[in-house]
Amino acid sequence: MKRFVPWLPVIVGLLVVAVVVRQCRNGGATSYQTATITRGPITQAVTATGTLNPVVNVQVGSQVSGNIAKLFVDFNSQVKAGQVVAQIDPALFQATVTQAEGDLANAQATLELARVNAKRTQELFAKKTSSQADVDQAMATLHQSEATVKIKQGALDKARADLEHCTITSPIDGVVISRSVDVGQTVAASLQAPVIFAIANDLTKMQIDANVAEADVGVVTIDQNVDFTVDAFPMQTFRGKVVQVRNAPITVQNVVTYDTVIGVSNPDLKLKPGMTANVSIVIAHKDEVLQIKNAALRYRPPDATPVETRRTGTSRMGRPAGGRSGGVHEGAERTVYVLPSGASRPQPAQIKTGISDGIVTEVVEGLKESDRVVTAELSSAMAGPSPATNPFGGSRRFP
Repeated sequence: MKRFVPWLPVIVGLLVVAVVVRQCRNGGATSYQTATITRGPITQAVTATGTLNPVVNVQVGSQVSGNIAKLFVDFNSQVKAGQVVAQIDPALFQATVTQAEGDLANAQATLELARVNAKRTQELFAKKTSSQADVDQAMATLHQSEATVKIKQGALDKARADLEHCTITSPIDGVVISRSVDVGQTVAASLQAPVIFAIANDLTKMQIDANVAEADVGVVTIDQNVDFTVDAFPMQTFRGKVVQVRNAPITVQNVVTYDTVIGVSNPDLKLKPGMTANVSIVIAHKDEVLQIKNAALRYRPPDATPVETRRTGTSRMGRPAGGRSGGVHEGAERTVYVLPSGASRPQPAQIKTGISDGIVTEVVEGLKESDRVVTAELSSAMAGPSPATNPFGGSRRFP
């Protein structure tokens, strides 16, 4: 053993050098996750949420206050224009009409007397047995009586109109989708007309009022196709068309949206008023185009130069409350990294992108079918953990 003691430091040193060399070799071994350039269809769309509503929805109310005496229709009742749908107790209004008729009759009698007096006074004045002052007084009384008759006639007309308003009729043909009162309930029309019924004109034609974000409203135009789903039928996709983009902004918590009206056909009456619709407005669609995974557009090697990073441009990340499904700008020039067959290091390539659906993006030029592009970098497990880069600015290196 004494003979080996002087060699122990040399042996330990050799072992350390061997371990260090092995770790260095393993640390330099890097593999890459790749995706192949393929062909297929791409649809770029703007996503939003909205509410289904009837195209014509009339709220039927009451112009007078009183107790509901009768209801002639209920939920889902079919009605015609002019059909009586409710009746308010007319007793008080009938009494008002009777009183107004009496006041008018009294005013008319006073008017007749004023006419007789005016005529008699004029005759006496012609015979020089009455003064001019008496004539003037008689004529003023006559004019006052005529005005009183008009006032009483107006009061009678108003009382009769109020009595007629006790009978509530439907203004349109349609179906009752809401009833807000019951028999015996009192409605008060002092400040605003109370709503008794909501009547939809035609439920086979509906519309979606979708809230489109201000960043996306610029690409939405009339007659664009729309696909949407509702929670009641999650496996069924419905179709529609954009019929109007309203200019009035809607601001909620500093988020600006615009009401986009989408026309929908509902022949089988599956869609109900008030349903929430998840809308995809089709902006562009192409068939059989080169596709690249969006992860390849985000990948950057750790040693990428600042010039290569600037050429990539910026990507728009999706918003939780809707937005363009594509995450890149159409027509932008991007830098991706291609891994040729048999090569150990990827090579940068400049490409021009087209439309995107948020998962894949159209390649206009710069790549060909079957090319392999890098989407992530996978380091060897023996090399130890490596720092993760920002997921919004490039790839993530996994240990």
